[in-house]
Amino acid sequence: MTSRTIPWLDDLADFPGFPDSASALEEPNGLVAAGGALSPEWLLAAYRRGLFPWFNEGDPILWWSPNPRLVLFPHEIRIHRSLRRVLRQQRFEVRVDTDFPAVIAACAMPREPGGRTWILPAMQAAYCRMFELGHAHSIECWLEGRLVGGLYGMALGRVFFGESMFSLETDASKVALAYLTRLLSAKDFAMIDCQMSTAHLQSMGAREISRDEFCARLERWAVLTGPPRHWPADLAASVDWDEAAVD
Repeated sequence: MTSRTIPWLDDLADFPGFPDSASALEEPNGLVAAGGALSPEWLLAAYRRGLFPWFNEGDPILWWSPNPRLVLFPHEIRIHRSLRRVLRQQRFEVRVDTDFPAVIAACAMPREPGGRTWILPAMQAAYCRMFELGHAHSIECWLEGRLVGGLYGMALGRVFFGESMFSLETDASKVALAYLTRLLSAKDFAMIDCQMSTAHLQSMGAREISRDEFCARLERWAVLTGPPRHWPADLAASVDWDEAAVD
């Protein structure tokens, strides 16, 4: 097998010069380029091209576009009976965009003692900056005044790019995702990018599509139609789970 190299991106470039995502390596799946920066200009350019940053401590910034791509179309969310009961009971207080830094910090915590995280301080700072600019958002589950679950991601046009989620209480992350899909449907979003396949997300309705199809959908949907802004903190209060579909 012939080895291939990936391009190194100059972080001093006036405009991010990303290669076409079709040039991504097959192994490791989806690696496109290294280098560059995590500034708002670089991140927005990356997401529009179907790329996202993912790297470990000590590595350069690595940009990925895996094939296939896991996506969730908001209307395809699967709300199983057990989760619907939790939603109807309103065990958690669900808030929007009230403590983004706490959500990303919680997502960055290792899942097991001694584990590693890819949400390094530089990544947290970059996405907190995107939140300040109105591009990034958090869905938060609170219980008795404590943040116990949630997720964060980027919104661009009619696409939400999910980055990570966490749960300190049973079903908290599932509740956050369920609320996200209902809120996005109300806002006429067309697709949630879940990046990499997981059984957990597939059980809730996410499915794989090809990289080509994903990028074609981005061309139609990942287009800014107005200035970015924070979402109202009480936006989740408008969701009525008594009318929600169930599997």
